[in-house]
Amino acid sequence: MEGKGYSGSFFQRSKPYIAMISLQFGYAGMNIITKVSLNRGMSHYVLVVYRHAFATAVIAPFAIILERKVRPKITFPIFMQMFVLGLLGPVIDQNFYYAGLKFTSPTFSCAMSNMLPAMTFVMAVLCRMEIVDIKKVRCQAKVIGTIVTVAGAMLMTLYKGNVINLIWSEHVHTHSSSVPETSNKDWIKGSILLIIATFAWASFFILQTVTLTRYSAHLSLTAIVCFLGTLQSIAVTFVMEHKPSAWTIGWDMNLLAAAYAGIVSSSISYYVQGLVMQKTGPVFVTAFSPLMMIIVAIMGSFILAENIYVGGVLGAILIVAGLYAVLWGKHKEQKEKEAEIIPGPIKENGENGDTTGMIQDIEANNCTEKQRNQANNVTVPSVAITVPTSQAPMIAREAPRA
Repeated sequence: MEGKGYSGSFFQRSKPYIAMISLQFGYAGMNIITKVSLNRGMSHYVLVVYRHAFATAVIAPFAIILERKVRPKITFPIFMQMFVLGLLGPVIDQNFYYAGLKFTSPTFSCAMSNMLPAMTFVMAVLCRMEIVDIKKVRCQAKVIGTIVTVAGAMLMTLYKGNVINLIWSEHVHTHSSSVPETSNKDWIKGSILLIIATFAWASFFILQTVTLTRYSAHLSLTAIVCFLGTLQSIAVTFVMEHKPSAWTIGWDMNLLAAAYAGIVSSSISYYVQGLVMQKTGPVFVTAFSPLMMIIVAIMGSFILAENIYVGGVLGAILIVAGLYAVLWGKHKEQKEKEAEIIPGPIKENGENGDTTGMIQDIEANNCTEKQRNQANNVTVPSVAITVPTSQAPMIAREAPRA
């Protein structure tokens, strides 16, 4: 019985880790499948439309059913915030990310995405949502981590270096239909697009935090943002894609990329992250993002015959180091906030005012006595104190712990 209880407890503790690791594999698959689809000529504008159409179709039923009683009223200011969220996330972030992915590689794109926590921290400071006290170590860690992250991104953008030959590289590169090599000009262009996408995604998080304070229905907010993003993406696609054939999608890799990205990356991931975040907090969720980069690097080398460069590896190391410095600072900040929340003593509010005053005096005397004893290294056990009241013969109270 004890073994079963221990194994059950271990499984419960392991659930957040299993969920987040599984989610990173899901994200990695999205990057690989999307890269293949883009290389085959699918327009990233059309891909964004179909992706969020799938996401809306999946999320909307759950939002309608589960939040029908708790859904707040949508006012015009809230609707405008939702409209901007749809513009920042589905339209700007996804289109620029897919464009950058097309010009670079899945591994490079994932490494650039690790700039998100540092960039969000900078924007939160500018918006006065984050207070920086440079005298504290946790604030120093966040500032230094942000600088290191930016340095890593610049290194990856401006320096490629030699190709790193992995154990399986020669065999895979010989027998695989390799992805066309990109020039340095395209590499820099893709890097800039990815940085813009990350900036838009960080802006999305900042605005989402503000919106959730006024519209607390998470699923409904996500469904509405995905729906508005779908409409906005359709408008953008009509402007950017003039060929009707660009909208054509069949039972092929293009459909798989759109459905996979919409269902896994925009629907399931939101639900899983929400569950894990409720138990562990956002720091735990964000800390797993470098794992996706490693998975994508291995999968990309196998499936896409992707080359890994020295500059990319060095830049990725700097980005991950800066990322964990920022996350460490956020973790310490949360610990300090939790330590500041100290529950006050429970007071007896009976009808007899003298009884309450007597209890408070006894508690104060006990606290003073315990402090004196601790100063003299004397240990005194807790004492149960009984005080007569008009409601009951006796009420037992425990002396407060110093």
